[in-house]
Amino acid sequence: MERAGEARPLLPPPGPAGLSSAGAVCILLKSALGAGLLSFPWAFGRAGGAVPALLVELGSLIFLVSGLAVLGYAAALSAQPTYQGVVRAVCGAAVGKLCEVCFLLNLFMISVALLRVVGDQLEKLCDSLYPNGTLSGAPLSPPWYADQRFTLSALCVFVIFPLSVPKEIGFQKYSSILGTLAACYLTLVIILKYHLQAESLASPEPSQPSRASSWASIFSVIPTICFGFQCHEACVAIYSSMRNQSFSHWIAVSVISMLICLLIYSLTGLYGYLTFGEAVAPDVLMSYPGNDPVVIVARLLFGVSIITIYPIVVLLGRSVVRDVWVTPKHGAMAVAEAQEQRSRVALTVTWMATTLTIAIFVPDIGKVIELIGGISAFFIFIFPGLCLVCITGTRTLGPRKKAALITWGVLSVLGGAFVCGQSAALAVLGLLR
Repeated sequence: MERAGEARPLLPPPGPAGLSSAGAVCILLKSALGAGLLSFPWAFGRAGGAVPALLVELGSLIFLVSGLAVLGYAAALSAQPTYQGVVRAVCGAAVGKLCEVCFLLNLFMISVALLRVVGDQLEKLCDSLYPNGTLSGAPLSPPWYADQRFTLSALCVFVIFPLSVPKEIGFQKYSSILGTLAACYLTLVIILKYHLQAESLASPEPSQPSRASSWASIFSVIPTICFGFQCHEACVAIYSSMRNQSFSHWIAVSVISMLICLLIYSLTGLYGYLTFGEAVAPDVLMSYPGNDPVVIVARLLFGVSIITIYPIVVLLGRSVVRDVWVTPKHGAMAVAEAQEQRSRVALTVTWMATTLTIAIFVPDIGKVIELIGGISAFFIFIFPGLCLVCITGTRTLGPRKKAALITWGVLSVLGGAFVCGQSAALAVLGLLR
């Protein structure tokens, strides 16, 4: 497989230079370092401690890197620039349609979750600037411009929208660097807070769960970890924009990105859990005092980090809508630049307005993240596994190598089905409580 993947890049770069290795790592890293970072301390507590959670992370990392490798190789063979296009070309039209539906639903829910997280951080920032008080015995409410509905809407119009309009994903490499540094600052704050203020913040030593409940808890955090590490939706677009598209180079980019992600997520989860124990909030920043200047800066920067992810999700969402609605109408006809620009702006406005409306009225982001984690199993496990099985079936390989690759693909599909089914069951149980 490696020889075939390295023979020549089948996807030409979109511009004269293409995306550099550092740019690819930054965008892939930033696609993964999102709202899930806030939930990892809670996931560590729910899993029963640091050791079980770290084992789940390491086990998931094998499938994560494997999925990225398979998708990059499939993109090279199929010469398709989008995730759904790769699945359709490799696995057939029926699986491709399923991929489009899941892809669009997942991206839409991720957009809602990202805006909801930004809204929570804005609300806390406004509370720190305009604390609720009393005036002559009557409650003193913050001014209208500090209301979350206004601040989040204004942020979408003046900041997020201009970042979401550009056509190529390579544009996002600049904001991705800023977003990655902001996420690293949050991790640094959590580590320093543990060492400097552990006694004042920490809750009593968390009780050890029973063995049976511990196993159940370990499995229950897999969707949260999947949500945290998911970047597979963007990987095909990133690969197709790269200057060097050899298979070994793509493996290096994927491994480096996932190892950096693993380090940041593990440190955040570990020190957040050690600080608060099982009392840690699903959004770890909610566990810290709202008037702490260091935490206020962390909120601000993490909001910046989330803002840099949203445009990548919108770009991928537009590609799905274009494949489902625009391409069947116009076929292979070239679309005029002005018409393409108008449709791109219209799709961006519609996508942002809809997700913003839903995000304003969503009370609990934890349930959304659990559901997204289950859907993301399709893109991390199931579709890469199917692609591997289909590609291996058409290649001339030795019987042992062929059997090993098909077995790994089947295991990946079964693992994804388990995660997706478990996430759906947890979501239903949560609604029935």
